Amino acid sequence: MDRLTEMEAFATVVDQGGFTDAAKKMGISKSAVSKHVSSLEARLGARLLNRTTRRVSPTEIGLAYYDRARRVLNDAGEADALVSSMQSAPSGLLRISVATDFGVNHLSPILGEFLHQYQDITVNMVLNNRYVELISEGFDMAVRIGELEDSTLRARRLTETSKRMVAAPSYFEKYGRPEKIDDLNEHKLLHYSNAAAANVWKITAPSGEKRQVRTSGWLTVNDGQSLLNAAVSGLGIAYLPSFLYDDAMKAGLVEEALPDLPVEKQGIYAVYPPGRFTQPKVRAFIDFLVREFADKGPDKW
Repeated sequence: MDRLTEMEAFATVVDQGGFTDAAKKMGISKSAVSKHVSSLEARLGARLLNRTTRRVSPTEIGLAYYDRARRVLNDAGEADALVSSMQSAPSGLLRISVATDFGVNHLSPILGEFLHQYQDITVNMVLNNRYVELISEGFDMAVRIGELEDSTLRARRLTETSKRMVAAPSYFEKYGRPEKIDDLNEHKLLHYSNAAAANVWKITAPSGEKRQVRTSGWLTVNDGQSLLNAAVSGLGIAYLPSFLYDDAMKAGLVEEALPDLPVEKQGIYAVYPPGRFTQPKVRAFIDFLVREFADKGPDKW
């Protein structure tokens, strides 16, 4: 028999003072209640109830078991209620991890609209440039760019961005412009230190061949905006996503280093812990981001 049902039958008998009233409370027959309690006593190898023709009362062991059983049943009821509430209206604290540049430039401006739509949700958005462990660090979700390393997480594609190598016109005037991939080895490169391999650039040649450029770089930082600033200052060539360089390129502050190369595309994803059910607050925010970024992409940033 089901252990919780046995426990519930016993606790209800104690609460109601007898099998007849317990049966009415549970909506089952008196014999079914008696069968559940007898099964529980047989499984535990102990008598939990004193039965007389006039009354039913817990034994000493039964009273101790009742206290624990009632706690378990209350917890089970609260757990059921929690799941029910979580599958209904989105509410509660939503903790999000996102890279600093993307969060500042593209999530912060739209958070207000989301919060107005879902006034029972509060958001704690943590901006950092490191890979966080969602579950162990207590995050509900993260927004990540590029290849997804953790295959255990669930992911939903929001949009995509493109990556290009860019530098200031003043840099090209001083050091010349590379004509092919191999020429990058002779140039001053600006690296992003939080990448899986910070000093390795994965590039697609015009032929479609996948190439890797490995150099120590002249400057390495852990922030994309700082890399762009360094590129604009003429310090070197940076390999950046379009949502960072787009405005600077339109303003003529940076130019593409190797314009004949195929454009590298990167997906932008919402990632969240695995499980059969997605919390309503997480689902609501992801759906919101999908709508917001529907018209964004490599040609829109």
